[in-house]
Amino acid sequence: MKAAFTAKEYRQLLELVHLGMWAVTAYQGEESAAGRRYFALDQKLLALATEMGCADAVEEREDGTLQPTPKLAEDDRVRELQSEFQNDVFWHELVQRLAERDLAGEQAKRALETPGVEATPSPEELTKKLEERYWTEFEKHDLANVVVLRGGRG
Repeated sequence: MKAAFTAKEYRQLLELVHLGMWAVTAYQGEESAAGRRYFALDQKLLALATEMGCADAVEEREDGTLQPTPKLAEDDRVRELQSEFQNDVFWHELVQRLAERDLAGEQAKRALETPGVEATPSPEELTKKLEERYWTEFEKHDLANVVVLRGGRG
């Protein structure tokens, strides 16, 4: 397969590869199974940078492997995408986990109040309602009304 890229397109491809490798390795490290899975392809694409007119985007490490230069890795657009991604993940995880926690609490309470009677709404429906309630709260107030009780449950 042959593909033709302009220097600008190749730089964007390098940004995309960097973002992908960052997503794969940011928390588990380069030696994780996922990091190892993509490492050879990452190196292959980085190795073509000079040929593609993007030599300033790649540098060699002491061990001979290649990595994006700070010019690429710390680019404002790249940092903004990383920040937006982390922010989105935070909010989605928070809403989902709080809804699941509340659902488990409501189901336990219902079971104590009415033994042997199963709840009418499905767990998915209840979770969706709880998530909607959290989304509304967070969209209005961000984290201003979140309280963390150490050693207790909210």
